[in-house]
Amino acid sequence: MKKDRRGEILDIAAELFAVRGVAGTTVREIADRVGILSGSLYHHFDSKDAIVQEIVLDYLADIEQRYHAAAAAADDSATELALLIQASLEASVARPHATELYQNNHAYFASLPKASEIQAAAARVQKVWLDTINAGVAAGVFRDDIPPAVFYRMIRDAVWLSVRWYNPKGRFSTRQMADACTKLFLEGFLNRA
Repeated sequence: MKKDRRGEILDIAAELFAVRGVAGTTVREIADRVGILSGSLYHHFDSKDAIVQEIVLDYLADIEQRYHAAAAAADDSATELALLIQASLEASVARPHATELYQNNHAYFASLPKASEIQAAAARVQKVWLDTINAGVAAGVFRDDIPPAVFYRMIRDAVWLSVRWYNPKGRFSTRQMADACTKLFLEGFLNRA
């Protein structure tokens, strides 16, 4: 099925933003890659910022949906954490450019007209993780000497930033990568033998 023009613009813009940065990408470059005149881009979006906002909000909605599905499928906090890691990696593999855009431009998002929507979506995503971690701490499954917010940020950055080096077509499947991350974060790197 052929992708609609708006979707094509979003995909190409996400790739350019991930590679060149938002500031380093012009509307003309996006239009050239899509194969339309730069003025024609404005028939689909009001501005470059509108493109950024749509990519980021759609990405966060996708992540949130994946996280809620993961949370619903888990019977305990450890399993839920493992499924959140897997869902994060799957989203990064499915949407690597949106992942890079999101990770690299938090300061820029604050200047956007829909900054409060982006912030609220990001807070909902974070809440799923923190609820899982806090429930695990309360149940005695997770350690209580590491602040949940610190643990969350360590996992988040390790998993989401793996988009920069992880190749899903390489030696490890996304599932194997998720399992390795889960073992590392839940069991540590010390040899217990």
